[in-house]
Order: sequence, then structure tokens, then C-alpha cells
Amino acid sequence: MSSLTMTSLAATAIVPPLDAHTTVVLLCDLGGLLAVAVLLGRLAAHFHMPPVVGELCAGVLLGPSLLAHLAPGLSAWLLPPDPARMHLLDAVGQLGVLLLTGMTGMQLDLGLVRRRGASAARISLFGIVLPLGLGVGAGFLIPGSLLPDTADRGTFAAFLGVAMGVSAIPVIAKTLTEMRLLHRDVGQLTLCAVAIDDIIGWILLSAVSAMATSTLTAHSLLAHLVWVPVVLLTALLLRPPIRALLQAVTRSGTPGLFLATVTVLLLLAAAGTQAAGLEGVFGAFLCGVVIGSTGFATPERCAALTTVVLAVLAPLYFATAGLRVDLTALGRPAVLLTAVVVLSLAVFGKFAGAYLGARLSRMGHWEGLALGAGMNARGVIEVIVAMVGLRLGVLSPALYTIVVLVAVITSLMAPPVLRVAMAKVEHTAEERLREHAAVADLSPAPSTEHR
Repeated sequence: MSSLTMTSLAATAIVPPLDAHTTVVLLCDLGGLLAVAVLLGRLAAHFHMPPVVGELCAGVLLGPSLLAHLAPGLSAWLLPPDPARMHLLDAVGQLGVLLLTGMTGMQLDLGLVRRRGASAARISLFGIVLPLGLGVGAGFLIPGSLLPDTADRGTFAAFLGVAMGVSAIPVIAKTLTEMRLLHRDVGQLTLCAVAIDDIIGWILLSAVSAMATSTLTAHSLLAHLVWVPVVLLTALLLRPPIRALLQAVTRSGTPGLFLATVTVLLLLAAAGTQAAGLEGVFGAFLCGVVIGSTGFATPERCAALTTVVLAVLAPLYFATAGLRVDLTALGRPAVLLTAVVVLSLAVFGKFAGAYLGARLSRMGHWEGLALGAGMNARGVIEVIVAMVGLRLGVLSPALYTIVVLVAVITSLMAPPVLRVAMAKVEHTAEERLREHAAVADLSPAPSTEHR
């Protein structure tokens, strides 16, 4: 038989579906993870904690930290140490994180960023540069025994700097809403500064990903990073046709067509940046910003997609992320000491940076502390960054656990510190007027960002 005939037969061969056992295990994994994640997420919300904390804990409880020790047989059946099985869970989680990141971009208030841009940019700059520098410095001092064999020390240091520099719009938006601080000057500035942080963070993450996936030379790195301005320019040029497309879809009145179109745009944008050597989440976030700027992605039109992502796909993603957290690693003195140092530097860097930016913007002491508390919350963004680092081989399981712990602990710190600081900040007449006039415009955004 000729090679051409063999190739034709191979091309037309039907790929067999998953076998029955693998299908049963996968369905049990998804059902069990989602059930525990939703339960613990609601429990966390009941105690005024971000739901992402409970959803991560679902994976921690069912992963190597607990279930693997209490019931190793059950753990091996549900979550066998088989990369192919875990990749099935990762595929479902990847869909959730891309849609969640796109929704974050869709809720970015560009008008608010423009209005408060100067002060927000100054606060954001100091709030990201200081922890980034501390993270890079710490990356060169962390014991080599904790680094994976595949990680270059310089790339790891840059990645740790990015992980320590990011903030999270989802967590702080929900916190400000619950504490009725969105109408305050500090609340608006915090959202603006964190939004700028997010944009810078995705770009930096893409840069570090390029370093991790290519030979570290000036030429190869430049070849990857040149795509960043290209992607930004492409997003700007595609805004008119995207707006026209969404307008046509909206006028059609076909149920579900708008959400299907938005989903397709987000996934294709993620695929585009991933193909360019950048991270898919960067493309999804940027596409979300473009979609949100058209004015068609209203909370009412996106309600069904929001419900599915926040109630099903996002909890599955965070539970899957928790499966890779091994708290038993903290029993090793080197890991525990590293965790304490990284957490301390992350908190100090973000607080000090935001505080310095606020003071240079002629804001008061307590306002600076409140901004530091808000920007210190890493939440969902840091978990995504940690998963990227683990996938790229930049983080070892122990370091991954440390970065996720930083995300959880800093998110839990925000509400109590904000409560103390804002009690010392005078409530102005302008803020009272804004509370009645503008809170309706700002409140929909956090309703989709409660991670």
C-alpha cells in the first residue's frame, strides 16, 4: 500500500471517544469538584470572604493536602496521577478562566479611568513597581532546591515579580460594593488604579511567558514582545467591526446569539495571543475591554453567560487550581520560611507602593492606607498567574502553593483594613451626591466580578 494511501486512511480514521471508565471518572470529578466548590464558596461568602477562597479550598481538600492522605485509594481512583486525566479537567477550567477574564475586561470602566487617570496612574505605577522589584529581588534569593529543574533563575525572578505586583478587580470590586465604598473617592481611585494594574499585569505576564517558552536571548525575546503593540493596535482597529457585529447581532433579536458571539470573540482573541507567544488570558481580557467599550455588553444581555461562568465554570477552574496546592509542603522549614518572606514582601510592597503614590497625589494618610488595602487583594488574578507559572514550568508545586496562599491571604486582609482606614476618612458632600447619582452606573460591574 502506498504512503499516500496510508496517509489518506489515517486522515479519514475516526478518533475513538473516551472509554466508559474514563467518562465515569471525569463526570464524577466534575460533579464532585463543583459540588464541594459551590458549597465552600457559599460558606466563605456567608463569612464575608471572597467565594474564590472556598472554591480553592475545595480542590485543596480533595487533592494531595487532605484526601490523598485520608483515603489514598479513593484519591487515586478520582484523581489518578495521569496527565491525560488532569488535562481533561484543565480543558474545562481553561474555558472558564478565559471567559471570566474576558468578563473582567468587559466591566472595565474606561470613562472612569480617563477621568481619574493621572492620580490613578501614579498610584498604580508605585503600587506595581515596588512589589515587582521586591519580587524580582526575592526570586534571586529563594533556595534553588525549591525551583523546578526546567526554570531559569532570571525567568523565575521576573515571574515572581509579576505575581507579587498584580491586583484583582474582582475581589476589590465586590469588597467595595459590600462595604458601600464605591461612591467614595478612595473607592473610585482604587478601581481605576487596579484596572491599570490589570492591564500592565497581563502585558508583563505575556512578556515573562515569552521568556519561559523561548531561548532567552535579546533577539528571541524582542521577537515575542513585538507582538504586544501589534496586539494592542489590532484591538484598536478591530473595535469598529466588532461594534458593527454586536449591533447587528443585537438587532436580530435571536435568543442566545449575542452570548454566542461574545464567547466566540473571546476565545478567538485568546487563541490569537496564545499563537503569538503571549498568554491567552491577555487576549481574552483585551477583547473584553473592546467589547465593553462598544456599549452593547450590558449586564442584562450578559446575564445568562455571567450566571454560567460564575456559578459553574469559574468554581470548577478554582477547584482544579486547588488540586495542585499541597499544604503538606509547608511542613518543610525552607518552604515555610519562603512562604512567610514572600507574603511579607508582597503585602509590604503593595501597601507601601500604593501609599506612596497616594501621598504624592496629595491624599491623606488614611486614604493612602485604604488604597493600599484595596490594591493588596490579589484574588483571582494571582491564581491565574500561578496556574500559568505551573503550566510553563516556572513554578514548582511548593512555590505554586506559596503564590496561591498569597492570593488567598491578601484577599482576606482587604475588608478589615479598609474598614479601619475608611472610618478615619471624612465623607464629603460630593461623595454623598455621587452616591445617589452615580452608584447605579457603577454597581453593575461588581455583580459579575465576585471572585
